Amino acid sequence: MGRERLLDRVVVVLVRARNPNNIGAVARAMHDFGFRHLRIVNEYAVPFETARSAVDASDVMTGAVEFRSVAEAVADCTLVVGTTAVGERALQHPLLVLPDAAVKIGSEVEGEGRVALLFGSEKTGLSNDELSHCHWLLTIPMQEHEEIRHPSMNLGQAVAVCLYELVREAGGGAVSGVSAGADAGEVERLTVLLTELLEKTGYTKRHPANCDEAQIRRLVLRMGVTANDAPVWMGILRQVLWKVRREPTVE
Repeated sequence: MGRERLLDRVVVVLVRARNPNNIGAVARAMHDFGFRHLRIVNEYAVPFETARSAVDASDVMTGAVEFRSVAEAVADCTLVVGTTAVGERALQHPLLVLPDAAVKIGSEVEGEGRVALLFGSEKTGLSNDELSHCHWLLTIPMQEHEEIRHPSMNLGQAVAVCLYELVREAGGGAVSGVSAGADAGEVERLTVLLTELLEKTGYTKRHPANCDEAQIRRLVLRMGVTANDAPVWMGILRQVLWKVRREPTVE
């Protein structure tokens, strides 16, 4: 895996990060390892100027881009990986430990893909809806302690450890000829088309428990649609929808 390619194709996405100093610590870690693409998802503006911990990372902070939703923040990414401390959460995604995750991320980067690493709120992590945008999850293996039921790192530490592992893995061999996955924007368009098709055919009325938006998005992600196949699938769904719209509504 080429190091420079890795640094350019991996995006760090902070979702609902509240403490400017934690954001600054993330920027510092990114700067130290050479990563430069920071995206922040928040409902309100983050006062970057108060991020005192972003020592020597002004270039990362200046280039940081704010988004209103996870969907917008990862729209151009072909692989979206969520981070979790696991805890007592019932996971609905494949879970990889960090070293194994780094190998898969490297393969995606070499296959012309762009990877988003999602880190959630310092207090609550990523919500189930936010996780629904992820293809799979990674966790940092940590020593269990009796006095701490579910140990976890603070935000800056977690990002630093993940980025270090990616850089370390960059010393391995390259993977070529791999078709990049559909980016998250295409996944979202497929989700919208499939949802509309399910509604038009009456499936959502007969099986409402299977039709939550997050469930449909996870279903699309599990299909593993490539960038080449995404337009074909969208064309198929649009054609089916066109045909269904001409027929009487299914009750």
